[in-house]
Amino acid sequence: MKKLLVFTLVSLMILSVVSIAGAEDKVKIGFLVKMPEEGWFQDEWEYAEQAGEEFGFEVIKIGATDGGKVLTAIDNIAVQGAQGFVICTPDVKLGPAIVAKAKANDLKVMSVDDRFVDSDGEPMEEVPHMGISAYEIGKLVGKTLAEQLEKMDWDMEEVGCLRMSYDQLPTLKDRTDGATDALLEAGFPEENIYDCPMEKDDAEGAFNAANITINKHPEINKWISFGPSDSTTIGSVRALEGQNFGAESVISVGINGDTFAVNEFEKDEPTGFYGSVKLDARKHGYGTAKLMYEWITEGKKPPKVTWTAGTLITRENYKEFVE
Repeated sequence: MKKLLVFTLVSLMILSVVSIAGAEDKVKIGFLVKMPEEGWFQDEWEYAEQAGEEFGFEVIKIGATDGGKVLTAIDNIAVQGAQGFVICTPDVKLGPAIVAKAKANDLKVMSVDDRFVDSDGEPMEEVPHMGISAYEIGKLVGKTLAEQLEKMDWDMEEVGCLRMSYDQLPTLKDRTDGATDALLEAGFPEENIYDCPMEKDDAEGAFNAANITINKHPEINKWISFGPSDSTTIGSVRALEGQNFGAESVISVGINGDTFAVNEFEKDEPTGFYGSVKLDARKHGYGTAKLMYEWITEGKKPPKVTWTAGTLITRENYKEFVE
């Protein structure tokens, strides 16, 4: 009986040691995002966790909204035993500092959405990146607006355009530049495109910037608008509504196809928010996490750069594309 008890205790101790060792050996991947409250980044996290469940790794999710928090977060995930991380940086100019911090902690790093730039403003090609074909997606926004203008039989010369801009981030600037160029190619008058620089890339920032421009142009009674995201585009729609411009006199198209867009489509009555270019959050979450896992476990470095596209969704078809 005594021998049996000793054997049982020894067995339990061995199992405990094996269990602890197994937990320590589990691959851990950090996933750092610049705006954790945004639906797009929450979707990326969710899809990254799906990859983790499928391949057996842990995802450490951290919101890093400024440079200091980014560097602290990298130290944090290193302490937790991560072997690498995926990041959408709040400032692409942080690239060299992020890479240096990653090397100091012996961590692999991959960027998503916003690509690192070096001290000369050039892309850091040594860091694998998955990004959005921002300019082409912007062109789809502009093309859609032009098509709706024609469908509504509006005289372009009498229509104002709110360009909600946040040019500090190259990816966002590429989106709004693409939309602007597509409108100009369709014959929209350049002088009727009013730049509305936002202090923050969110609905409130867009609302405030749009209001300033609308008040400057009381002669305009029909508007189109676009921004680098759904939230910013909808912010412009709310500003127009506040100035008594309803769905009959507003056409707006956003980018992301996230919960902001879905909530707008699900309202009982249509608003001026016509559509959104839905981006593939699954590729940006699941895809980057899987690539990082393969890099860690197989030594297979991700492609230097991967670009993803988008699909136009509207009130009529969004349910086909939203899970």
